[in-house]
Order: sequence, then structure tokens, then C-alpha cells
Amino acid sequence: MGSHSLVFTYLLIACIGFHSNAAIPVDIEDVEYTISYFEDQEGMLDIEDVDKMPFSILGTNHPNFGLTASVYWLKMEVANRARDSMFWFSIQNPSVTSVHFFSDIKGVVDVQHIKINTPVKDRPLSSHYPIFRINQSPGTTSTYFVRVQSKNVMELPMSIKKGIDIIEQVNTDQLFFGLYAGIILVMVFYNFFLYLTVKDNQYLFYVMYILVVGMTQASLKGFATKFIWGESEWLTENAPHIITAGSGIFSILFAFSFLHVRQYFRTIYRILCVILAIYFVSIAVYISGYFIAGQQLLQLNTTAASTFVLISAILIYRKGYKPALFFWVAWSFFLGGVIIYILKEVGVLAYNNFTSNSILIGSGLEAALLSFALADRINIYKREKEESQLRAIAVAKENEKLVREQNVVLEQRVEERTHALMESNESLQRTLTHLKETQAQLVEAEKMASLGQLTAGVAHEINNPINFVTSNVAPLKRDVNMVWDALAEVEAIALSDAPIAEKERLIQAYKEEMDIEYLKTEIDFLLKGMHEGANRTAEIVKSLRIFSRVDEDSLKFADINEGLESTLVILNSVVKDGIQVVKQYAELPLIECYPGKLNQVFLNIITNALYAINKKFEGNPGGVLQIVTSADEINVYISVEDNGIGMPAEIREKVFEPFFTTKEVGEGTGLGMSIAYNTIKKHQGEIKIESETGLGTKFVMIIPLKQQIQ
Repeated sequence: MGSHSLVFTYLLIACIGFHSNAAIPVDIEDVEYTISYFEDQEGMLDIEDVDKMPFSILGTNHPNFGLTASVYWLKMEVANRARDSMFWFSIQNPSVTSVHFFSDIKGVVDVQHIKINTPVKDRPLSSHYPIFRINQSPGTTSTYFVRVQSKNVMELPMSIKKGIDIIEQVNTDQLFFGLYAGIILVMVFYNFFLYLTVKDNQYLFYVMYILVVGMTQASLKGFATKFIWGESEWLTENAPHIITAGSGIFSILFAFSFLHVRQYFRTIYRILCVILAIYFVSIAVYISGYFIAGQQLLQLNTTAASTFVLISAILIYRKGYKPALFFWVAWSFFLGGVIIYILKEVGVLAYNNFTSNSILIGSGLEAALLSFALADRINIYKREKEESQLRAIAVAKENEKLVREQNVVLEQRVEERTHALMESNESLQRTLTHLKETQAQLVEAEKMASLGQLTAGVAHEINNPINFVTSNVAPLKRDVNMVWDALAEVEAIALSDAPIAEKERLIQAYKEEMDIEYLKTEIDFLLKGMHEGANRTAEIVKSLRIFSRVDEDSLKFADINEGLESTLVILNSVVKDGIQVVKQYAELPLIECYPGKLNQVFLNIITNALYAINKKFEGNPGGVLQIVTSADEINVYISVEDNGIGMPAEIREKVFEPFFTTKEVGEGTGLGMSIAYNTIKKHQGEIKIESETGLGTKFVMIIPLKQQIQ
């Protein structure tokens, strides 16, 4: 809790805001001075204006004007009855923002000015306090003016001393702070090593807590400016407020961890969480330029935090959590240091090194006691470990007994389980064999279905030209017989005894009767039709041979365009009159593949495309099947696109799954696209789908020109 009380101290001093009328202590023998003050609320007056203003007598050389935006002017009447002429005036508060010291040297006003961020080397005396030189002849009385401005509590402990006394005071302050800093650093490193050993976050929170507490004291005492911030005006002015708020933040976090506030008192825990947030708000307000508001918010928030943390420590201790007592005692030591410091401020206790550094002493004792409390946790861990080991030994013995008793039962159960597993394995093996057989049957069924479709298409395609040939045989036979009859009649006329002219006339009459010219034309037409039918049948047989590819189980170099064309010939009977087939074949190199298997892929995909077109147009014109091929240096690309019913996303995701089909029962096995997918993968290729419901589907197959040996 020391960090909360750091600000709590300033809150008490600010609230006291004393201007007593007691006699001013004399710092140097034979040097007497009186101090009066004037408050410049607007901060716009200069030395000439102030000299005419009414000053009020101060009865102390340690006034506290609290938090104020005003500029305070001090008027000192100094009577030098000593032999020396060189003295030093000091304000032992390093956090005042700006101090101007005015003196009259032979009728000329001399101004010495020290700001909060003025480097120590540039000050009249090497000190973190504002200290000014006084040159005054013995036996004289002089008047000095001091203009003081501060963004923090305006506490002004003043003194006039010889240089050696000032240096001794500065060295004493540094000695006390050095001892304090040593204690803080020892506690930091000691507890950090404990954290690395036990991995308990309480030690880490404590390390952060006391480190920020130490930085807070360093900032408030001016040593942070002297040794850390240097000439940074922003840090010098704002760091004390930010670090003080940070000490409050980490003190609450440490209290959460050490006192287990959330576990014991959730209401106080929630209140402290709100206070944590207010600390951040006070920082934002302060650095935004609202210094007084930020300080006041910080002070009130710290008072609330101190109260609630103290109450929680007492209540948690009463609940039986003994480490909370250490927390309370440590806080009490710090509070004692705060009280001594305040009593010194109001003149009840004498000003000396102990009373002026009582807060440092209390803070150091607090850090040490809390460290001891945390160190005691190691003993707690040790006891818990020993108790845990004893429990573990007892449990181990009990477990050993149980193990011995259960071994017989376990062996019997293991034997039973082994027998059951063997039976299960046999059953699974039979099931696996059955599944493999079923899979093979299904694949064969798909092949047979494709074969049935192939047979029907081939039968239909061959039937047309064969019928054409068959239908021409009877007319041709009739015409041939007529030719033979004509030959017999001509022969009979030629062998008769009639004159030649008569023979010519009879032959010409017979030719006109038989219409020999038409007979010749008809015979040519019938022979031409039979020739075309035979050629068409030969083409279909050739396409069937290309499509079936009996060498499909071995890699061959094949023409993809030829395979596609043979597939279209096989499916010609399925292509209805209303469907337009657009073929855009590029010049493709021969690719290394299993030709028969790829033709099966083309058959499945083109069949599905035709099915989708027929579903959408139902025999009406408008259907388009587009087949496009292309190639680059690595792959061949085959695109099959239709303007059929298309597929929604949920169907696209499942289209290659085995047994998935959107066709009616009996129209498909659901294996065609699965086989197509696996075949393309076997060729180290890729198959992609682009589809939109109602607009159509596009399959793109990507097949390498050459198969890589795996």
C-alpha cells in the first residue's frame, strides 16, 4: 500500500495548507530573516508590480500552499550580522516548476532563474533542489523576491545556509535515498529470482510494485530528474504524476494477487477495478494539460484506493488468511512514516534528517516486510510440498495394495477383452473384405452402366447407316435384274435376221420402254448411299476403337482432341436436335496418359452436361454444349461448359463424393464423377468446377503433358 500513501501524503499536506505564525528557525547564526508572501492568481505580474503589492507575513520557513494554479511571490527581509557575505537560499522541493530569485545589486535587479528541467551542471550549485546565491555585505539588511510556480503541490521548505552546510544537506539527502534505493533494488532482484524459481505471479507483481514505488520516490525527491530524465522537460514535468499513478495501479494489482481480493470480496474487487480505470483517466487528464484537475483526481482516487485496500486487508485477515496481517503491518509502518512527516511539517516534531526522510524509511520498511511475507510463502510451499509428499506416499501405498488386489481381476478381464477384441477383429476383417467386394462391384456397376450407355449409342449410330444399306439392297437387286433382262432382249434382237436398221429401231424402242437412263441414275444413287452407309459405319467403328482403348492400363501418348471427338460420336444419339455443340480444339501435343480412362472421364462429364441441358430446355432449342481445349508448356486444359440448370454451392461441394447424385433413382449410380475425380488425380492433374444455379456449369480439367514418376 506504500505507493497509494505516497500520494496520500501529499493529499494530507495539501489539505493542511498551513501558514502558521510561529517563529522562523534560524539556519545561520547572526543571520535573521523574515518571509512574507503574495498570491498572484493570474500569474501576470512582474517584479515592479509585485513590489507595490501588500504581502502577508509567513510564520514558517516551510509553507505549503497546496495544489494551485497561482504564482506565489515571497519577500525576504535578510539582516546579515555575520562576518561572511556569501550565503545560499534553497527550496528543498525539486518538483516546483519554475523559481525566479530577484536581488538588488547596486541598484540593478539581478535575476537567477531555475526551471524544473534545468540541468544540474547549469545551476549555481550542483543540486537537484533550486538553490540561489546571496551576496550581502556584513552589517546590512536587504530585500529579496522569489517567484515560484508549480504544477504539483506547492510545498516550499526554505532555508538560508552557508555553502558547506547546503552541500552537506544535499549529500545527506543523497545518502538516505541511496540507502533506500539499495533496499528497493535488493528487494527487486531477490524477489525476481524467487519468481524465476517458484513461477508464482505474486512475486512478479511485487517486483513491479516496489520498482514503481522506488521510481515514484526518485521522481518526487528529484533524483529521477538528476540521474534519469536529464534535460527532458516533458518527462521531468509529467513523469512524477504518471509514475505515481502507476504505483497505485501496480499496488492494486499486487493487492489482488497477494490478498486474493476477488476470491474473498467480489464487491471490493469491482470497486478497485473502477479505481484502476480512474488512475488511467487521471494520467490522460494530466498530460492533456489539466494539471490541477489531474492531480486532484489522482489524490482523491488514491485516498479511495488506500481506504478500500486497507479495509480488504483487515477483513481478509479476519477470514483466516494470515498473510494479510503482513500486508496490514507493512502498510502501518509506511503510514507511521507519513504521520511523522506531517507532524514535522506542522512544527510538532523538529526538522532533522529522520523526520524529513520518514516517508523513505517507512516505504523501505514496507517493501522489506512485504518481501518477508512473500518469502514466507516459500515455507508455505515447502510445508505444502511435504504434506503433499506424505499424502502421495500414503496414496501410493494404498494404490500398491489396490494394484495387487486388482491384478488378478485385471488379468482375467484382459483375457476376456483380448478374446472379445479377436472376435471383433475377425468381424471387422470380414466387414472390410465385404466392403472391398462391394466397392469393386459398384465400380463394375458404373462401368457396366457406362457400357450400357455406350452400347445403346453405338447401336443407334450404326443402325442408321446399316438400315440405309439394307433398304437399298432390294431396289438395287430389282434394277440389276432389269439390267440382265435388258441384256437378254438386246442379245435376242442382235441375233435375229432383221435388217440392221430394224434392229436399231427395236433396241431403241426397248430402251425407251425400259427407261434405261433413269435405271442408270437410280443404280448410281443406290450404290452411293450404300457407300456412304459403309463409310459411316467404318467411322463409328473407328471411334469406338479409339474410345475403348484396350491399352488403358498402361501409359501411352494420346491425342486428347481425338478422344473427345470419339466420345461425341458415341454420344451423338443423346445430343438432341435442340442442342448446339460448339467445339474449339486447339493444336495439342500428344500427352502421356491412360487414354481409355480419360475417355471414360470425358463420357461422364459430357453426359452430365447433356443431362443438365435436357433438364432445363426439355427438348426445346437453346441448349449449348461448348468444348474447348488448349495447352501450355506444362499442361493441357480441357473445358466442358453447358448452359443447363447449374448447381448450388451445397451440391458443388459434394459432386465428387462417391454415391452422391441428383438424378432420379435408376438414372445414375453416383460413382461417375467420383471415378472422374480419381482418374484426373491419378494423372497428377486437377479438376475444377464453376457453376451458378440456372446459368450452367463449367468443368475444367488440367492434365500434365508428361507424368512424373512417383
